[in-house]
Amino acid sequence: MNVYLVRHAESQYNAEGRIQGQSDVPLSALGLQQADALARAFRDVALDAVYSSPLRRALDTASRIASHHHLEVITDSRLMEINAGVFQGLRFEEMASQYPDAAARWAAGDPDFVIPGGESRRALMQRGKKALEDILNQPWQHVVVVAHGGLLSAALKGLLDIPAERNPFRFFNASISRLVKESQLKLLTLNQTEHLRDAGQPAERQSTEL
Repeated sequence: MNVYLVRHAESQYNAEGRIQGQSDVPLSALGLQQADALARAFRDVALDAVYSSPLRRALDTASRIASHHHLEVITDSRLMEINAGVFQGLRFEEMASQYPDAAARWAAGDPDFVIPGGESRRALMQRGKKALEDILNQPWQHVVVVAHGGLLSAALKGLLDIPAERNPFRFFNASISRLVKESQLKLLTLNQTEHLRDAGQPAERQSTEL
């Protein structure tokens, strides 16, 4: 099985440098172009299924991919981004000034720190891993999963047995990464963005985990 992990195209909050979490924000104008570029990238792949987080920025990205293949998007709430609680909607400097203690604990990387009103990185890792495991157990050959940067990073750590304390992955908006399930699970590619050459991919908008 080939599983193509896609981070949603740029959202309005990405463009504004705001923490998204589970805020349901739309794609930006650039994000719409990136979503179309993703659809073109998968046009010649014989997709069996397209899964998505139900949050609009992911679902709108997934819908453009699925429409080329006459598929209905399968939504799974376990693919939603981390619940960022009191941080949601804030810029990072606002998070640090309004919630200095919580911001410092988040920045320290403790996987068991629960964001006030939200959840922990470990909880995110556990639900993301389970969602991808269930997809990997389906009888598909080519599957797209559209989700979020934090979720994809956490889920991959769980699948690949990387300790929760480590954070080695970061996903660009509208990037494609490829997992293959054979005798064992292999991560073949990470953060492919060649398909975005015509759509644009400003690096300064790619740095937020939340």
